[in-house]
Amino acid sequence: MAVATLVETDLIERGGRRIDWIRSRMRLLAGVRADFEREKPFAGLTIGVSLHLEPKTAVLLEVLKAGGADIVGTGNHGSTQDDIVAVLKAQGMNLFGKRDDDLQQHLKNVRNVVAAKPDILLDNGADLAALAIEAGTEGSIRGGTEETTSGGDRLRGELAGKVPFPVIVINDSPLKQIAENRHAVGQSIVESFMRITNLMIPGRRFVVVGYGWCGRGIAQYLDALGGRVAVVETDPIKALEAALDGYRGGTIDQLAPWGEVFITATGRAGVIGEAAIAKMHSGAILANSGHFPWEIDVAALRRQARVTELVDDSLERIELADGRHVVLVADGRMFNLAGREPKGNSIESMDIGFMLQALSLARVAGAGRTSLVAGAQPVPADINETIARRMVAEMGVDL
Repeated sequence: MAVATLVETDLIERGGRRIDWIRSRMRLLAGVRADFEREKPFAGLTIGVSLHLEPKTAVLLEVLKAGGADIVGTGNHGSTQDDIVAVLKAQGMNLFGKRDDDLQQHLKNVRNVVAAKPDILLDNGADLAALAIEAGTEGSIRGGTEETTSGGDRLRGELAGKVPFPVIVINDSPLKQIAENRHAVGQSIVESFMRITNLMIPGRRFVVVGYGWCGRGIAQYLDALGGRVAVVETDPIKALEAALDGYRGGTIDQLAPWGEVFITATGRAGVIGEAAIAKMHSGAILANSGHFPWEIDVAALRRQARVTELVDDSLERIELADGRHVVLVADGRMFNLAGREPKGNSIESMDIGFMLQALSLARVAGAGRTSLVAGAQPVPADINETIARRMVAEMGVDL
């Protein structure tokens, strides 16, 4: 018991130091916290959370708690940081999960959040919304937010017409698309690739699968560091944009023999499958930046495997039946948060993104179903403008 207490104390101290640094740099959220402490927009309400539990998320949850919310939540599969969970639990938040949870335990954690019957959802990948519908508790939910492209796709796809409450899709905001998806994801994916693999960027052949906002950023930052970049994109307008931006284009089958590193950024399942892997050079590196670990067909890859070897906790060498090998990063999960020494997106970008979350959640709490329509919808224009004005002021830009 004494040992467990010492371990927990160490986690809390370490996590507390990390959160203190992040909090000191998130000035937009500091202003929101002051407003929320005064206005208490979430008084008497429980917010159910499914979001990467890392230091920047911790600051957002502190802001929501300061606004009167009770917090019940869990992280996302493979990205939970145990020291951060320890700190938030010590602050009275009801959180489930730890970093080494397998997928089944993760889904159990999400179900535990739904079972707590939250009034509002802060969702990432639409897991909470889907499981609330499965459990038949969706009728008691006032509304929520969705962080990701993947979750927005689910809400407008498999869950279309099934969600009776409003969900503000944060990823639809141009602020998130520009600041977080393009610049922060682009920067953090490239930085994480260098840190995890210890390989150089200049001269290396990269295939970026998907040219949405995240794909744009990844390609931009790889190119800026001297990488040779090709783009796979099925949307003709985005494919034209990639070509005009100077990138080689083609299908995944056409580019599979050319590429050395393949990074997925689509939100879609199976975009790199058996046929493409069969055409890759020995030593090809496969990495995913999307929310769900389904963009690379890892199951098919393992079916072809003759021998697998863990290089470290974020790199796996998979020898195939024909003698070639490929290297899988972070088991196909979002490697800037599920890989070694995860940092994720920059503090400033998440200051913007989490201010979008906080103000959108407050809008749901105040307006709920009375002024918002059911289902997925964009961030209200006035929220976008308010945040943009505050951010450019922070940057010393006079409008």
